[in-house]
Amino acid sequence: MSRIGKNAVAVTKGVTVEVKGQQISAKGPKGALAVTLVDEVTATMDGDKISVMPRTNDRRGRSMWGMQRTLVSNLIKGVAEGFTAKLEITGVGYRAAVQGKNVQLQLGYSHDVVFPIPADVNIVCERPTAITITGIDKQRVGQIAAEIRSYRPPEPYKGKGIKYEGEYIFRKEGKKK
Repeated sequence: MSRIGKNAVAVTKGVTVEVKGQQISAKGPKGALAVTLVDEVTATMDGDKISVMPRTNDRRGRSMWGMQRTLVSNLIKGVAEGFTAKLEITGVGYRAAVQGKNVQLQLGYSHDVVFPIPADVNIVCERPTAITITGIDKQRVGQIAAEIRSYRPPEPYKGKGIKYEGEYIFRKEGKKK
């Protein structure tokens, strides 16, 4: 049984949620989002809580239960507060800057890497070595952070590259003479 699926999702104040069959849509101060649940689970709204339950007690229904409940939880949290991913750039000469609708990354290549900013997220560079990505869709924010990180992932010898804030880079010892 899913331990997380048993808990109902509380709808925060200022967020309106509409449940129509498998489609759940939410509207809040940050924007509007919708999610379609898989057929193996059903969602019901009672008061200011949404509960997700499996339709049948088969293996797939039980395995989808917790994930679909988390998708509903992320939907409500996204329209109420939003999500943030922070990246740190480490390395001599490595830096980032927002120029118009693009992020220009200098990562030690012979050319600058230009990443176009999608319309559904906001990217800010407070310092040349820090990038903050904000948006209402958790999956989208994480995907864009992963794409920017993939241009120069941190390497284990000197730790140079782009890493998530708080990420630990396992360091290796260099060559011995």
